[in-house]
Amino acid sequence: MIKISMHTDNWRCLSGGLDAACQAAKKFNLDYIEFGVVDGQDFIQGLGYAPTVSLDANPIRLRRYLDGLGLQVSQIDAGFPITGPSGATFGVRYVQKAIQFAAAIGCPQVDTTDGASKPPGYSDAEILAITRQNYRQILEWAEDYNVVVNIETHGPYTNDPEILHEMLHFVDTPLLRFNLDTGNTFIAGGNPVDFLKRFLPKLAYLHVKDVSASLAASLRGEDTGIGVSESPIGQGVNAPNIAECVRLLKQADWDGFLSVECLGTDDNLAASIGWLREQLAR
Repeated sequence: MIKISMHTDNWRCLSGGLDAACQAAKKFNLDYIEFGVVDGQDFIQGLGYAPTVSLDANPIRLRRYLDGLGLQVSQIDAGFPITGPSGATFGVRYVQKAIQFAAAIGCPQVDTTDGASKPPGYSDAEILAITRQNYRQILEWAEDYNVVVNIETHGPYTNDPEILHEMLHFVDTPLLRFNLDTGNTFIAGGNPVDFLKRFLPKLAYLHVKDVSASLAASLRGEDTGIGVSESPIGQGVNAPNIAECVRLLKQADWDGFLSVECLGTDDNLAASIGWLREQLAR
């Protein structure tokens, strides 16, 4: 069954907190949210201006709060780059903590990715060798806690289909899966439909992100991803690709989540969620 979720990162540019995102989810009759996590705390989050959750938070209290709103967590976004030395130093432990937190709140999966650029001074082969070991350590925790670890298209490695194929087979486990981001793949110069067709057997999650014509003209092929798009889903130049992705997922009887990624204004959310529901109803 295909279910619609929503990323609370949609409120980051609006300085909105987690509660604003959760209230919007209920306003638009959603049952699921996705949020990012921070390791520790900062004053922006403490003041309620960030829609993320601290890994130091009490997971039982958070679960009680979400239960009160009738919300479940579809995925935790633990998007610190796992590729290369910084992934070994910081990313592995960060994702391990996110896995532990996900299990505590009943969340089935955690998202990971590569960086926005390639670390200088290393060949691709060297980076992938380090990254393989990073994921081995992460997947040991995933196996213990029975939490899926997704790899998202976001950087130069994950947006290369041959490298992504290698990464998705770093560890022989059903818990290593794929999170396609339609906007990031499109901005990187690829076609999300091609990625979906090739990696559908590994696909567990979809970040649904459209791209405006002006953003595509300035960034496509020059960058590997964007955080949140100001374009409502269905009104940008990536809309035909997203519609085809949804059609293919329905045809395959895919069971997973479509997570809405757009600027978290009421108008944007209403248009995006409404358009997605129309595609699912066809």
